[in-house]
Amino acid sequence: MITSGCGLMPGPARVGYRRVMTIFRAAEVPAVRTAAPWFARLAGWLAARRAPDVLDVVIAGTCFAGFTLPVLLGPAAGAGPSWAVALLAGLAAAPLIARRRWPVPAALAVTCVYVAATLASVQFTPFVSSAGPNLAVAIFTVADRCDRRRSVCTAVAACVLTWAVLPLGLHLHPAVDQDAVQGAAMIPAWLAGDIARTRRRYQQSLAREGRRQAAERESRIRAEERLRLSREVHDVVSHSLSMIAVQSGAARLVLADRPAQAHAALAAIETASRSALDEIRLLLRQIREPAAAADDTPVIGDLGGLVARLRSTGLDLTYRTSGQPGAYGPAVELSAYRIAQEALTNVTRHAPGARAALDVSLTGRSVTVSVTDDGAATAPARPGSGLGIAGMRERAVMHGGELRAGPRAGGGFEVVAVLPAPAAER
Repeated sequence: MITSGCGLMPGPARVGYRRVMTIFRAAEVPAVRTAAPWFARLAGWLAARRAPDVLDVVIAGTCFAGFTLPVLLGPAAGAGPSWAVALLAGLAAAPLIARRRWPVPAALAVTCVYVAATLASVQFTPFVSSAGPNLAVAIFTVADRCDRRRSVCTAVAACVLTWAVLPLGLHLHPAVDQDAVQGAAMIPAWLAGDIARTRRRYQQSLAREGRRQAAERESRIRAEERLRLSREVHDVVSHSLSMIAVQSGAARLVLADRPAQAHAALAAIETASRSALDEIRLLLRQIREPAAAADDTPVIGDLGGLVARLRSTGLDLTYRTSGQPGAYGPAVELSAYRIAQEALTNVTRHAPGARAALDVSLTGRSVTVSVTDDGAATAPARPGSGLGIAGMRERAVMHGGELRAGPRAGGGFEVVAVLPAPAAER
């Protein structure tokens, strides 16, 4: 199981996770936190609600009760018979119940009601031209729910119809006041609806981009974890199997003439096998229980045990340390150990019988691991996988360090890795 929580990962996975997260945070689309207008916030709250519900009924009822009941009950003046006032007011409010499901038909229906009221000389509100919120609410809904082309066409059609009928209404009923207040009210209503729609779509695009980047971060983190595990398995298995191959070959050669040396070689094979099994179990434990196994990873202090095991296999190895250790963190210490382990494994594989030296320089700011050999091999070299140096270089680069590997001027081969300590731990 690969956990994504940084606190539940072992040291190297935690560092890899942090580096990947840093890269992706730098590339993220910045969140825009501007204050939304009240109508945009309200439209966003209503965006997921398409079917008519109680709120739509309340809006339609408020338009009728707040602007028509005063006319019917007598306190406010209107125009026309009461039955015509009630009928046209009801027809102007009823489409608002279905405005979110059918925004364009609702807006056109309200427009037709206002055109009929103008031609019939009926004012179902106390204001000139039956001024009220009905048509403005309908146009706002069209601009909020429909694409800009449809909403502009609907708003223009509503404006043209209400304005075009004014001269005819004034001609037919010169005693009744008429004006273009309905058309004027549609303009800010459309602008408010369009702003709400545009802002909501922008927020939706940000959410989609955030989900895409989160999926990409997840993919990168998983890839980093797979790469880390492949490096660990390669280092453990190649080192142990190389030791087993060397010792089994030596045991085969001396089994008949020098049984004591064969016995020692078989003992070394047993030790290498057990060590490999222990490290594989540790690696699997880190995968299953990252928090519990984080303290069991090899560190720089374990290089002495690695040197002793290699010497027991017959490798002529010199080990030196210098400087004062600092707080390097488990990830850096594990990488230093694995680089030294892989470089020494390469000596036994590619230059068997050569004399090798392991030098570790410790400062408060970095760890330098140097592995050299004199190239004086006493047996043919065995081909490798080609992944050893690449894996060591990946470990060094992961911590912002560097690795140099190549032939020495005086013969032999050298590997030098410089691993800087994390800035927070210096």
